[in-house]
Amino acid sequence: MKKIEAVVRPEKLDEVRKAIESVGYPGITITEAEGHGKQKGITQQWRGETYRVDFLPKVKIEIVAGDADTERIIQAISKSAKTGSVGDGKIFVSDVRDVIRIRTGERGDQAI
Repeated sequence: MKKIEAVVRPEKLDEVRKAIESVGYPGITITEAEGHGKQKGITQQWRGETYRVDFLPKVKIEIVAGDADTERIIQAISKSAKTGSVGDGKIFVSDVRDVIRIRTGERGDQAI
């Protein structure tokens, strides 16, 4: 099993969610986040004043999936979140040792 964590632009959330559902994976967890990558934020102007925004709004999507589904989900996220501009986000994949469904006590792949 793998845990897929994707940090994407908030305006891409609906498109990414639909892409994940289209490959057969409706279960996701969403967290609003702020951060920056190499660009270290942005400089903007408002009412003639210049100011710096160090932390940009992002959305973190978390999915736990079977090994066979992982690549399909990664491709769906990559295609739907990409704008070609700095700040499109990142996808992290890590191993999951076990999953337990609290309601039934099921473990492993049956609990996903």
